[in-house]
Amino acid sequence: MLSEAQRAVAPVDEARDDARFFALLRARELSRVDRARQTYLDWTGSALHPESLVRRHAQSLHDTVLGNPHSDSLASRASTSLIEAARAAVLRFLDASSDDYDVCFCANASGALRLVGEAYPFGRGSQLVLAADNHNSVNGIRTWARTAGATVRILPLDDELRLHGGITALGTERATEPSLVAFPAQSNFSGVRHPLELVHRAHELGFDVLVDAAAFLPTSPLSLREVRADFVALSLYKITGYPSGIGALVARRAALAKLRRPSFSGGTVEAVSAWDDVHVLKQDSEAFEDGTVNFLGLAAVPAALEFMTSVGMSRITRRVSALARDLTDRLASLHHRNGAPLVALYGANGSDHGATIAFNVLDAGGNVVPYWHVEERARESRVSVRGGCFCNPGAAERALGIDAGALADCLRVARERQHAFSHAWLAECLGTPVGALRISLGYGSDSTDISRGLGLLEHWRV
Repeated sequence: MLSEAQRAVAPVDEARDDARFFALLRARELSRVDRARQTYLDWTGSALHPESLVRRHAQSLHDTVLGNPHSDSLASRASTSLIEAARAAVLRFLDASSDDYDVCFCANASGALRLVGEAYPFGRGSQLVLAADNHNSVNGIRTWARTAGATVRILPLDDELRLHGGITALGTERATEPSLVAFPAQSNFSGVRHPLELVHRAHELGFDVLVDAAAFLPTSPLSLREVRADFVALSLYKITGYPSGIGALVARRAALAKLRRPSFSGGTVEAVSAWDDVHVLKQDSEAFEDGTVNFLGLAAVPAALEFMTSVGMSRITRRVSALARDLTDRLASLHHRNGAPLVALYGANGSDHGATIAFNVLDAGGNVVPYWHVEERARESRVSVRGGCFCNPGAAERALGIDAGALADCLRVARERQHAFSHAWLAECLGTPVGALRISLGYGSDSTDISRGLGLLEHWRV
């Protein structure tokens, strides 16, 4: 057994080993970033692709004859084999059994979420329960639910942008008709990780569960043997930066069988009558893959996920968590000379937080500096950060204290008058700041990136 002194030293040694490991990884896979003298702090927007993956994929395309998979030629069969290998790789990455889960490929996580929204069997008596903290691609599902006569319920957030009440937020009312709960495993706005125990609780109440894992998977492992979500949406470029244009809906086979597609297209049908309104859909995942999937891009998926696995998802989690804690502490320590804080931080800070931090810069009087001014300064400093609401209005409204009624009135004005919309106009209409800044970290981030990101904030320190 380790002594108390040895246990105290172990985390220090582990952090030192991680620093060396990731420094070598960055030099090998992301050398272009330092050559370009850029600082990349938008990993939730997109990961940066490892250079070896692009070379490996290019060599594969150079050596292989691939054709449209909707045929039976040698070239088509080769593509089909690669597509099936990509499905298997996604299931391995999520620790999911092919007996229980299937993989439907599409353009991105938004496409995966749309597949669920348009085909879920909502009806009168159905419920759609959404976290207030959701990407707009999840929020959009309410249009299909309401059209079908379902009721829509929003779960509010607390002051730290967690779900108010945690796993008790769902309440105790059971679903009596097909009903769906949808929430992000990790907020793309604040980095807050919502409790995955919600999946089990929702099942106890008779709901199906849709988990948006797009912001979670780049830095955290997910096991679908342990968290038996019915639907999981992801984007490959969020995880490894490459290939782009490929997302996936990973669905329990029993849940996939519940979906009813409102239309069909090439690639999703076995046969169609041109004269009569009858068609035969393909089985399982292929019934949801419109047209020809990106078979050339899919050829890179196994190697992309293998890269992340070889680095080690737990190691990535440990590394980015340590960097995020350092970043948060340093942001919180920034003050003007009069003692006023330089930064307003949004969201929880703790073990239930990923490596995504939302904040605004404040002037010495405590007023929010419009985020687009900071973005402009960041561009001049060759620092990539994200500004806005990050397609997540619920978290932004709660963080900034925006009145929902006033916001709705402003949006109606913009829609009815076809106003040239901007966040500057919206801030003027509301009379309050809108939007925030977001720094997000990934497998290639280091402490120098953090220092450069913080350095650009000194411009507003007085």
